[in-house]
Amino acid sequence: MTEFLSTHSLTGLAIGLCTFLIIGMCHPLVIKGEYYLGVKCWWAFLIGGIACFIGALLVENIFWQSLLGVGAFSLFWSIKEIFEQRQRVNKGWFPRNPNRNS
Repeated sequence: MTEFLSTHSLTGLAIGLCTFLIIGMCHPLVIKGEYYLGVKCWWAFLIGGIACFIGALLVENIFWQSLLGVGAFSLFWSIKEIFEQRQRVNKGWFPRNPNRNS
């Protein structure tokens, strides 16, 4: 696949599209994570970010290095967002889970 992208000069566009999708997936993960688990789910984002970070160091293909790097730092950013999501819930901008005590 990466040969096709490289041959047709589509690597940059594919990385851009995948970056958009990765960031787009992190947004609902933050919202749902805070809703169901509260801010204690920040550990999952940390572990996922570290795994992607290490993967980006170990993979040789630049396409996959880029996507793993984007994934790592998107997950790291989501840690910040999970705590800000709690503030948005407290302000009433997002619904609070009535079944969760914390």
